[in-house]
Amino acid sequence: MKASGFAEGDRIRLEDEKGRMVSFTLKPGATFHTHKGWILHDDLIGKPEGSIIETNSGMKYQAFTPLYPDFALGMPRGATIIYPKDAALIIGYGDIRSGQKIIEAGAGSGALSIALLKTLAGSGELLSFEGRDEFADIAERNVETFFGEVPSTWKLMRMRLEDASSDDLAGSDRFVLDMLSPWDHIDQAAQALRPGGVLIVYVATTTQLSRVAEAIKNDGRFTEPESFETLLRNWHHEGLAVRPVHSMNAHTGFLTFARRNAGSQLARRRRPAKGAYSEELEA
Repeated sequence: MKASGFAEGDRIRLEDEKGRMVSFTLKPGATFHTHKGWILHDDLIGKPEGSIIETNSGMKYQAFTPLYPDFALGMPRGATIIYPKDAALIIGYGDIRSGQKIIEAGAGSGALSIALLKTLAGSGELLSFEGRDEFADIAERNVETFFGEVPSTWKLMRMRLEDASSDDLAGSDRFVLDMLSPWDHIDQAAQALRPGGVLIVYVATTTQLSRVAEAIKNDGRFTEPESFETLLRNWHHEGLAVRPVHSMNAHTGFLTFARRNAGSQLARRRRPAKGAYSEELEA
């Protein structure tokens, strides 16, 4: 949005007095209909963010451009998205920054792609692999809608990661795996990442987490993996009534981080507890 106010083509988020939100793109001459009247797009064009706009029947809304969490949680989906709380940890703990070469597999609905592209800020390269065309189409539309165009730093690869050429992957700074069997791609990540690069794996279940961690340890070209999840709990605050809200954004997935070694792996820092490994795992 321009400094002078909302303009044609801007994405708008309207919020009513009960906190309900709707979003649309400004088009001259268009009308947005609500359950309590309508709003003319022309009445919003030129107004600054935070303006109050009324429907023809007097229903009040406050207008802003959507923040990333607003867009990601409300955008069309094919595959399940990586939630903003997990995307923030990927960017923070993975030390994602402008100028890097990042590999992402798979693209899903594009929520993480948007977060990574925002962080690259026009410098670097994001290669997003997606083997299912229907998901790739949704991801491409969501990215284009969020940015208003397809960023020059983004290349959507409509193929499975295992079909990628080593030349495309070589010299990567960060390697993000969000797929059903990421343990099958640890060797591919090790070959692609530069020394010091970061492998980031997102999985939903504990059995997946176990297989990922063991695959990274057994590969020998990574540091000891670290894994965690994050639970996001909102709070209600009204005068002295300060308490957690009754519902919370709890488990969404597990994140595992490991760095690419230059050579061999250090000895394990912790000795496994007796019985930690079954005969199948030890084999």
